[in-house]
Amino acid sequence: MTASLLRFQPGWLLLLCAMPAAATERTPLSEALTFHASFDDGMDADFSRGSKTCQHPLNRPDVTSLENPSVVISQDRGRFGNALRFTRKSSDWPRYQGKEILNYGPRNWSTTVSVWLRLDPDRDLEPGYCDPIQIVGDDLKKGFVFLEWSKDETPRFFRYAIRPLFHIWNPDGVKWDEIPAEKRPMVQIANAPFSSDRWTHVLFTVENGNDSSKPQIGKLYLNGELAGSIQNWDLTFGWNPEQTQLVLGAAYVGEMDDLAVFNRALTDTEARELYELKEGVSSLYKDDSSAQSPGAAEGM
Repeated sequence: MTASLLRFQPGWLLLLCAMPAAATERTPLSEALTFHASFDDGMDADFSRGSKTCQHPLNRPDVTSLENPSVVISQDRGRFGNALRFTRKSSDWPRYQGKEILNYGPRNWSTTVSVWLRLDPDRDLEPGYCDPIQIVGDDLKKGFVFLEWSKDETPRFFRYAIRPLFHIWNPDGVKWDEIPAEKRPMVQIANAPFSSDRWTHVLFTVENGNDSSKPQIGKLYLNGELAGSIQNWDLTFGWNPEQTQLVLGAAYVGEMDDLAVFNRALTDTEARELYELKEGVSSLYKDDSSAQSPGAAEGM
């Protein structure tokens, strides 16, 4: 190295040290993220590997107002910022096209859904089943994944269910509520930690659906802790990938925030890490331009 280069080296080093990083370091969680809706600026997603558009009457440009809307944005009431609030039982369920965000495939399907909920189930919910989150396809008999509160017990049970092809989980065609709990493909929790005074984090996974060569399992986490698993079931689905959807608020009454989807089953450690994020899911990508894939712009 020449004397002139040596003379300028310290300055260059200081300059390089002072330069900000080009992007936030990518983490396994940020790499797996396919969808995030903060509800801070409405119902459309903030980040998506597919469409950001929320399909709902209040989200259509031709609908300027609805009397007594069943779904509203609650200002500054979210776990982080604003929240989505379901004011009453309704059939107006927000939904997102799921082909890219749910990562469903006929040979192997794994996914994780994360959400924060706030409600008192025994006081706020109306009679009947309540499903705050559903994953559906073109036919419920081809598969149905959902969170659920039971319809008439007091206190109500909280459940995570993975129903594969109808003939697998229900060969005799028995009604869901007539099948003994231990024979249903679900996790059932009595006295789950939900309250109208605090937010509860719910995360569920599907791992190796449609792939009988590997362990097929679903897990439910509450506030970062494993609450139960669905195991020893053939988790084979028959959906058309083009018609998969993520559906919110089926008969749900309460608040929802920071909804996210990942393209694989998160680990126990990652479930805890997600629960403990100080600024929510947006911190996984908000300073990282590389996280915005070409598909993320769709629906903007």
